[in-house]
Amino acid sequence: MSTQPITINTPRGSHLIFQGGDSSEERSNLAFSEPDEYRPFIPSKKNASILWALLSSYLSNDEVAIQKLFVQHAEYDLSQTYKLISEDQRQQYVSMALCLRDRLIERWKDTELYFEQNHVKRVYYLSLEFLMGRSLQNSLLNLDLDDNFKRALYGLGIDMENLFDKESDPGLGNGGLGRLAACYLDSLATMNYPAWGYGLRYKYGLFMQKVKEGYQIEAPDFWLRHGNPWEIPRLDIQYEIKLYGEVIESIGENGEKSYEWNGGETVIAVAYDVPVPGYDTYNTINLRLWSATASNEFDLVSFNQGDYIKAIENKHRSETITSVLYPNDNTIRGKELRLKQQYFFVSATIRDILVRFKKKEYPLEELPEFVSIQLNDTHPTLGVPELMRILLDEENLEWSEAWTIINGVFSYTNHTVLPEALEKWPVAMLGHILPRHLGIIYKINHQFLELVEERWPGDVDKLSQLSIIEEFPQKSIRMAHLAIIASHHVNGVAAIHSQIIKNQMFNLFDELYPGKFLNVTNGVTPRRWLNQSNPGLSKLISKVLDHNKWLTDLSLLEELREHVDDEKLQVKWRRVKRANKEKLAEIIQNKLGIYIPSDALYDVQIKRLHEYKRQFLNILYVIWRYRQIKGMSDEERADVVPRVVIFGGKAAPGYYMAKLIIKLINNAADTINNDQDIDNLLKVVFYPNYNVSAAEILIPASDISQHISTAGMEASGTSNMKFALNGGLIIGTLDGANIEIREEIGEENMFIFGAEADEVAGYREKVQKGEIELDTTFQEVIDLVRNGYVGYFNELPQLIDSITHNNDWYLLSVDWAGYLSAQELVDETYKNQDLWTKMSILSTAGMGKFSSDRSVQDYANNIWNLEPNKRPGPVTVDTSKMSAEDSIAQSVSPAIQSVGSSLHSSTLEIATVRLDQHEAKVVRSFSPSAFEETDQFSKW
Repeated sequence: MSTQPITINTPRGSHLIFQGGDSSEERSNLAFSEPDEYRPFIPSKKNASILWALLSSYLSNDEVAIQKLFVQHAEYDLSQTYKLISEDQRQQYVSMALCLRDRLIERWKDTELYFEQNHVKRVYYLSLEFLMGRSLQNSLLNLDLDDNFKRALYGLGIDMENLFDKESDPGLGNGGLGRLAACYLDSLATMNYPAWGYGLRYKYGLFMQKVKEGYQIEAPDFWLRHGNPWEIPRLDIQYEIKLYGEVIESIGENGEKSYEWNGGETVIAVAYDVPVPGYDTYNTINLRLWSATASNEFDLVSFNQGDYIKAIENKHRSETITSVLYPNDNTIRGKELRLKQQYFFVSATIRDILVRFKKKEYPLEELPEFVSIQLNDTHPTLGVPELMRILLDEENLEWSEAWTIINGVFSYTNHTVLPEALEKWPVAMLGHILPRHLGIIYKINHQFLELVEERWPGDVDKLSQLSIIEEFPQKSIRMAHLAIIASHHVNGVAAIHSQIIKNQMFNLFDELYPGKFLNVTNGVTPRRWLNQSNPGLSKLISKVLDHNKWLTDLSLLEELREHVDDEKLQVKWRRVKRANKEKLAEIIQNKLGIYIPSDALYDVQIKRLHEYKRQFLNILYVIWRYRQIKGMSDEERADVVPRVVIFGGKAAPGYYMAKLIIKLINNAADTINNDQDIDNLLKVVFYPNYNVSAAEILIPASDISQHISTAGMEASGTSNMKFALNGGLIIGTLDGANIEIREEIGEENMFIFGAEADEVAGYREKVQKGEIELDTTFQEVIDLVRNGYVGYFNELPQLIDSITHNNDWYLLSVDWAGYLSAQELVDETYKNQDLWTKMSILSTAGMGKFSSDRSVQDYANNIWNLEPNKRPGPVTVDTSKMSAEDSIAQSVSPAIQSVGSSLHSSTLEIATVRLDQHEAKVVRSFSPSAFEETDQFSKW
């Protein structure tokens, strides 16, 4: 019996023929293109939908089905033979990724269908960064298919564990901002919220960090070199994005002005979709990334004239927009590229959101009832004037109607207290690239300043402070002000940060808009940052608690407190930590050629290089510690806690001082690691090209981590949460989320030091006046470094000058003595391993608040007004019953009588290709979409 679809060759091409039903029923579109003699056999729309549902039943997850699909992808997508793929682990990874992507797609399309059918409100999370990390292992765990795939691939002679490292980290983000966005997508999917993420598909990541002679060297991060099997190119979804040009103003018969934006360049935005699975749910949401391409790919006239460069000039200029994350904006061209990049992103996104909304055929005034747009930092703020432009110029709404919609859909998350990090765009540049938007921004500002004048009549200073337009030193657009004015809510990302933006940075806005500002403390997903990255600890916790419900309700970790005195648990806890340290030590030995002892205390500081994060303070202490060890007798050294200090993080290419700190770290590492005299009592490692995958190795292995920013300068931080969740203790200042972590796990389980936020201004004034008396040990270590104790380099005096001569803006000298005391306490505590282990367990037990699930729920309840919508899973039917009743044949069509000698298969035979007993084991799972067109399945 044939089980293949029948193909008829006609002069028009190749046509797939299925039998038809009652000719009076509405036919599928296929019928209109078929020759008349086949028309009786074309199925009705209803019957065609049944057949489609049967053929698209959910993929089975048994070993044989996985193996079959793996081989199909290897053979037909990758053109591999068994011999070729058995010798190529990267191709093995790609084939496996495609098998998983198939399962993600079937879940994702049904999630989208369910949301559409139920007319739900959605949140759209706009972020220029999504630091997603690798997808293979995360998808396996979220879909609960780890064991299934491991067994299936083992049967094919493939060790799945060897494939994880073949995946490149997507170059879609840089630091905490992008990783937070990725955690939120995981939580949105897991908690069944209707949501999409929107970002850019960068061809190159920020940069590949290399170290040469101790200096950071930036190399291209071409993460797409081998393609990305997780993405789905959507060439059917494209938008034209305009730049430059001119605005034509006209006056209608009623005297009202209208505007038309003409001319200029056009760039095409092409969509790429990346499904994001939830954990323990069938809900799978989407991350849509935009790639830029030229509207005119090739100038044939120039090519034929021999001007080959000009022939592709437009293509190159267009594609540059999404070439790299954060183009260097130290030049005018760099600034223009950044501005174009941000507008390209929001224009495509806003139009895509409106297309989806318009399918509902609701009036635009109801947009806030179905759409919430979250601006992750100021980068997407141009979405405000872009949506206004569309509502005014294309949808012909009145200004007041459009502005009401704007205030109803936008909300803004502020991520920084650093003035230099609050984006501003020169008015002249923005007006040149986006002339219509500049006019809209000016009108928004005009109406806003009328409100300010009404609130504070005659107060010119307040008008100047609050205006979107900054007049001096350069006329600029304050993007944070625009975001605040347009949004219905503005949130900070930690309690102290939210207080600072309400009471200091934006205090006048808070007075003007009472209730607009609130706090949503950041969180991290425990699925990736404990279950995936630290499987040993995850399994131990689940065994002790006798459940794994904590993976979706992190507050249940509190139950660990009941077991903290269990000596057997303490031994197992230490054993897990030791295994993680041994794994890291092996990787560092193989990667960097540095031996680090596994029985040492592992001290880790991994984050973006910045002066306020004070990696400089850390390395100064390391140098001081080295000097102390060198001066000890053998008896004194016997009491020293061996320590491995690990740094990781990138400095922005244009951040000169941060790059000098990296140089000092590497100088110190070379000197200390090659000193045989100290006999492994101290090791220093700079882990290059720090990314998500590196963090997943470093964090589980840490005994202590450093979060030592100058108080009041770190908005929140999330690496502190990841370390504490994994039982790593914290040495830190009372800054960012450290304050709330202290409240949850207890100050006795942390090592706190340093000036507090409300003391910083006073100390800075004293530093500038030379009124701070330097600790003698601080002066000693400064002199050691200045005199080349760990090596000299030409820029070293500039680095030293940044914290001396009354220049110590980040208060290293002020906090030095407290830092030394905290470090001494770390050593003494570590010597008591029972106490250290209890503190580690209590650290993990107190981290329930810091789940990204809680953060997302806060957003949903307090900002987005969003409800969870859990879609049903696949519907299981007994295929033997279907076969016995001949249901397929009855529902889809009668048996074919005869249409020539080549047609002798039935629809039943075609459908049973996917209902094969060996593959399906009698019961098959069908998509709920099978019920959309017919109730036939309810009989089964």
